[in-house]
Amino acid sequence: MKIILGVAGWTFRLIVLAILLFLMTNCTMLGLNYASLEVGNKPDARPEIDAASLAEWEAGREGLVQTFEALVYGPWPEGQDVQLVGRRMVDDTLAGGRGTLEELKIRVGSGKGARSFHVALALPKSDRPVPLIISQTFASNCGAFPGAPLTAPDGGDCADHEGVPGFIEAIFGEFIALVPIEQYFAHGYGYATWQAGEFIPDRQEEARAIMEAMAGEGVTAPTGTLAGWAFGFSAIIDVLEDDPAIDSARVAVLGHSRHAKSAMVAAVHDRRIAAVVSHQSGFGGAASSRSQTGETVERMVDGADLLGFLQMPGYPHWFAPAFADYAGRTEDLPVDQHQFIALVAPTPMLLGNGRRDVWSDPNSTYRMAEAADRVYELYGTDGLDQSGMQDFDPAARLSYFLRPGGHSITQRDIDAFLAFLDAALPRGNEMPDRANEDSLSP
Repeated sequence: MKIILGVAGWTFRLIVLAILLFLMTNCTMLGLNYASLEVGNKPDARPEIDAASLAEWEAGREGLVQTFEALVYGPWPEGQDVQLVGRRMVDDTLAGGRGTLEELKIRVGSGKGARSFHVALALPKSDRPVPLIISQTFASNCGAFPGAPLTAPDGGDCADHEGVPGFIEAIFGEFIALVPIEQYFAHGYGYATWQAGEFIPDRQEEARAIMEAMAGEGVTAPTGTLAGWAFGFSAIIDVLEDDPAIDSARVAVLGHSRHAKSAMVAAVHDRRIAAVVSHQSGFGGAASSRSQTGETVERMVDGADLLGFLQMPGYPHWFAPAFADYAGRTEDLPVDQHQFIALVAPTPMLLGNGRRDVWSDPNSTYRMAEAADRVYELYGTDGLDQSGMQDFDPAARLSYFLRPGGHSITQRDIDAFLAFLDAALPRGNEMPDRANEDSLSP
């Protein structure tokens, strides 16, 4: 019987894999088609950013933030209590003795609406404070640091949980969950990772109920999970801000896909963030809400039929309830994502993309960055200092990276992240050798 069940299990996996491969070759979602590199023949970003001076931009910044809160992301969770309720050493010989791995438990809110989540914190051994990258990934901390005795999302031990299946890594990249900590340590970075779904689950009805319970007297609750997850970044900064091992002036946030969206939201609201890596953020991130290429706002909010028999669910809980009203009429939306990118300025930001990831619309992402460049320049920076989608400049304050391949995190991405962060968070005499940057060009 066990043999029969085992064969049935593998048969099911092979069928799922076959469907995924079919989708990869036949639809935009995971397709082998390519994003256009032509940007001059596409619509201009609307509405135009027409601030004539930095003072004019900053005078209108808060009003623009409030518009995005009302129509797109929901409110920033002001007033939420943040407490570090647990911290323990997990491994003091991480990466062959080059660093340590700790686990933090953070509580957000109070009373019945309080939420807790775990953070895996890896720090290189150093005689001075180190810059820190705070990241959200799709797997739990168990997948980020395989084999480490961390706490699993269900409260158990990571030793009882299997890692990320090999076929998932084959599709979505070697580092979709795994943290290449040796590489980050080699560049002098600490790394903190956490699973956003442990804080607010990525399930519509459950997420709505949890966010509503976070409300209280003088306390704002999020109405969209992207804003809630973004607040998690800030909560981690809160509890580590006075840690003598960490340079609080050099804290970066990093996210992929939906978590790249929340990294941007965090950077707009929390100005302590010194750099942002927003990788393949797509719609609701850096891609134009008006674009009809790829996922589109309508498919993201309402879901989509794939091949006539597979239903892709929507994610309306990521956003403010009002955003769903624009799903079929995004031309009526009074804002677009070039303005949201501009709200991050002058904070350095990398927008990562894969040319086969048409679902996330790399083309409109570049055009949004082009339109946001004006505000970065108002702050006296070089902004988007490149001539096209393939002209990656990791030292630019607003940097756009495009590599071959799809929706994934690969070694090429890690190389780009590190090149960008080395420029965005300079360390003077500690700056690593970046002589191999030319190898990053697609």
